[in-house]
Amino acid sequence: MLAKRIIPCLDVKDGKTVKGTNFVNFREAGDPVTLGEFYSRQGADELVYLDITASYEGRNTFTDLVKRIAARIDIPFTVGGGIHSLTDVDRLLSAGADKVSLNSAALKNPQIIEEVAKNFGSQVCVIAIDANFEDGKWVCYLNGGRVPTHRTLFEWAVEAADRGAGEILFTSIAHDGTRDGYACEALRELHRLLPIPVIASGGAGKMEHFREAFLAGETDAALAAGVFHFGEIAIPALKQYLSGYGIPIRI
Repeated sequence: MLAKRIIPCLDVKDGKTVKGTNFVNFREAGDPVTLGEFYSRQGADELVYLDITASYEGRNTFTDLVKRIAARIDIPFTVGGGIHSLTDVDRLLSAGADKVSLNSAALKNPQIIEEVAKNFGSQVCVIAIDANFEDGKWVCYLNGGRVPTHRTLFEWAVEAADRGAGEILFTSIAHDGTRDGYACEALRELHRLLPIPVIASGGAGKMEHFREAFLAGETDAALAAGVFHFGEIAIPALKQYLSGYGIPIRI
């Protein structure tokens, strides 16, 4: 069985790491390069950096920051936000990123998933899905949770996998920053439907929530932000805790 992954997520706004609740009300959490280096030393399996206002503001992702991150850390990291073309992907991979995360661009132009997979490999292509449970269904959102679409979580995730996505990063908007736990039922359904790994995002508040994501949600990786940024959970202690429940984890 493949080891489960612990992934700190660093949302970057104006060059600073920030953390919000339900995609709003952001507060600063530190320098993204310094934090990434700290998490790498602590034993994080991967990192995700998201330029959270790139699509909304219509600008490119932070290439210079990616170069600085790559020079300082030795674990894989994914970069997302404002990626619209193969040129954007090439620029970020050349700057040192291992994977790219596509969200709004893929919803608007699903063909880009096939293009990225064909040109760079499926392992490079992470499809991030921000969804909110409304009227009995999970509605997908564009532009950092600002704009609802007609797409729903499960059918869009299946299409993304069929088109060549290597992973699905699912964030429940309602759970984001609440510290009440992940959306385990939806995660379990994604695991059942998809042939590719699923990353859980949104809702981590204590170690038990990670355990629930892996055992009840059957997810392949758990992503979190605030509990790591503000020192509430230490990655080495979290991994020891999960290992104690028989969850395969790299320690």
